[in-house]
Amino acid sequence: MISFAAGMLAGVSPCILPVLPVVFTGWALAPDDSSHPFRARRLRATSVMAGLVISFGVLTAIGSVLISALHLPGNLLRDVGIALLAIYGVSLINPKVEQIIERPFQQFARKSPKGTRSGFFLGLGLGAVFVPCAGPVLATISVLGATHRASLYSLLLSLIFALGAALPLFTLALIGDRFVEKNRKLAHATRKYRPAAGVILLAMAIALAFNLTSPFQRMVPNYVSALQQKIEGNPSVTKALHSLFHSSNNNGSLATCESAASVQVVTTLQKCGAAPDFTGITNWVNTPGGQSISLPSLRGRVVLIDFYTYTCINCQRSLPHVEAWYSRYHKFGLDVIGIQAPEFSFEHVLSNIVAGAHSLGIRYPVAVDNNLTTWQAYSNEYWPAEYLIDANGIIRHVAYGEGGYGSDEKLIRQLLKSANPSVRLPRPTAVADLTPTTQISPETYLGSERSQYLQGSGFVGNGLAHHAFPSNLSLGNYALSGDWVTANQYIQSLVHSQLKLAFSAHNVYLVLGGEGKIQEYLNGRFVQTVKVSGFPTLYTLLSGPNLKSDVMLLKFSSNVRAYDFTFG
Repeated sequence: MISFAAGMLAGVSPCILPVLPVVFTGWALAPDDSSHPFRARRLRATSVMAGLVISFGVLTAIGSVLISALHLPGNLLRDVGIALLAIYGVSLINPKVEQIIERPFQQFARKSPKGTRSGFFLGLGLGAVFVPCAGPVLATISVLGATHRASLYSLLLSLIFALGAALPLFTLALIGDRFVEKNRKLAHATRKYRPAAGVILLAMAIALAFNLTSPFQRMVPNYVSALQQKIEGNPSVTKALHSLFHSSNNNGSLATCESAASVQVVTTLQKCGAAPDFTGITNWVNTPGGQSISLPSLRGRVVLIDFYTYTCINCQRSLPHVEAWYSRYHKFGLDVIGIQAPEFSFEHVLSNIVAGAHSLGIRYPVAVDNNLTTWQAYSNEYWPAEYLIDANGIIRHVAYGEGGYGSDEKLIRQLLKSANPSVRLPRPTAVADLTPTTQISPETYLGSERSQYLQGSGFVGNGLAHHAFPSNLSLGNYALSGDWVTANQYIQSLVHSQLKLAFSAHNVYLVLGGEGKIQEYLNGRFVQTVKVSGFPTLYTLLSGPNLKSDVMLLKFSSNVRAYDFTFG
């Protein structure tokens, strides 16, 4: 139900504006050679919507999996969709082309009116380019596909979302059809205007290809954002979305194990089931010759598994504690295995992972889980996440996120003494806990996959677009100015590219890549010049003891990639 409601909101949002001319010209000018012309047009509208639902639903749920498996360009499916719209525009100009389009569908729908089958073809193309504003529901479905966790259930959710988005468009089509039906002269004149409609479709295909529709979208405020937050952002929906990441795991004991994310502090050991072995690991770092390690080979020793990714600020704040435990207790029976689980595409690159581990001072073995296979085996969904395993291979403690390090260390010491009662352990470590204790801005992604905090530009698809700052910027949002190239996971600056961020935090961090520099201003006052070079990593833009609620302006040189703001 939530997925359908979220889709309906997307179907009336400003994001659909670029496809409206395509939708109306696509079915309103259907050929009238049926004995029931208006019924034929309604059937044609239905076929267009069916194509859109199937195309958008399938591509959202499993499109990224197919792209990754076949090593194809990330924008290929969208480009194919634009090409289909262009071909359909040509078919309106030249009826012979429409006959060619309909031939592949004839064996499946011989009794359908002429034009209905090509309407389905139009819907397929429309679904590939129809990318609505990404709220939590659509973002979760997309991430499931991007992390190779697409399932029949996620496909069903995607189709339901697409059905909800298509319903408002279908309703508008029926209203338009009723208008045509009441104006008989207009109805009989539609065929004469088919070439003009084809020109419109071609023009829209070109506009979508070069993202020329963005200025029109920026002029329209996102009038559904408040309702979207009310429907998709409530705690019960958030909990349900999180459960999707656990749906494929059969480790019932682990799924029900109490964690530090569900209560304030977990101070006692539990029995959460046998720890899954490391699976799907593509490389090992910090082992002799890159040699692999299996969990059964560590029986008799206490093992701490730490899921992290090297650009995650939450991970970077927790890693000093993990590294201190490894240094203090390794010779007393503790092994630490880091699981590098990528969030961004550049975090799949082995050289980046090695450099990141080196810069963070990680000396214990690291398993590169590029396909998130081990991540899924543990039903994990957090960076960082720690799983404490006893000498018999049983998970005894789970901790998600930051904090609670003193309690975690007490449990490590307890398991070490249980494994070797005669052991004499050194004093506990003393690493400062830098976990934020005040309300701060949420993690803010900048790529098109999750750009819900972008203000003033409306939805922006992938490619080159010009932006302008809004007159006011709300706290917790960001805005762009100048020319930017947007991709799924990052934005790339050109000449005179600027970004404004309204934040509340002690510290501000930004994942950056490429080559160039950024001039940073805080409330109009110059702060520093940040030089960006080498592999993508986390840069500190602001650090201090006091909580600030300010506006930061960043002026970019060209060819700098910005991925993700995090706060502390």
